[in-house]
Amino acid sequence: MKIIPICPESFASNTYALISSGHALIVDPSVSVDAIKKATEKENAIIDGIILTHGHFDHVLSMDELRAAENVKVYIHKNDSELLTDGRKNAFYEFFRRERAFGAADVLLSNEDTIRLGEETVKVIHTPGHTEGSVCYLADGILVTGDTLFAGTIGRCDLYGGNDEKIRNSLSVLRTLPTDLMIYPGHGSSCTLGYALDTAAYYL
Repeated sequence: MKIIPICPESFASNTYALISSGHALIVDPSVSVDAIKKATEKENAIIDGIILTHGHFDHVLSMDELRAAENVKVYIHKNDSELLTDGRKNAFYEFFRRERAFGAADVLLSNEDTIRLGEETVKVIHTPGHTEGSVCYLADGILVTGDTLFAGTIGRCDLYGGNDEKIRNSLSVLRTLPTDLMIYPGHGSSCTLGYALDTAAYYL
């Protein structure tokens, strides 16, 4: 499994391409579709689908355009499905004082579901706290953490669906994973899971 970070633009979150055997899953498409296609074409990979770590607007800015262009499905945890179609719950109103909704997901995920990518699989780990349906994606030494865990802090819990106690429980789940996993968060740089959890302890 290979992960390609696609540089954020403006207010966007980090977008990633997970690649295996010529196939790609796009995580949190918020950069331009052109940037995403250039990244996957460079790897000679076909886009198979779009997987979301959660439903906040800054993680899905180009989701609908990419879905239409590539004719692929969008995956999100079942507890965050409502955020995509609600311009207040997805936090757009919180920042811009107007609503913006996105298309509904095609596939609703649950904890420990797996998604096939090439000859490998991506595992869904439900990590509520930042939102009710936040997830991390685990694949062959890679952990995409969305806004649950960053290199130096944890996700905020004051938006719709956020919960301090649940994010603490979610971090306990992540502590069961190998500490040498590289995490790829929704914002900022990557680091080892061990480092991220050690620094996150300051906020708990």
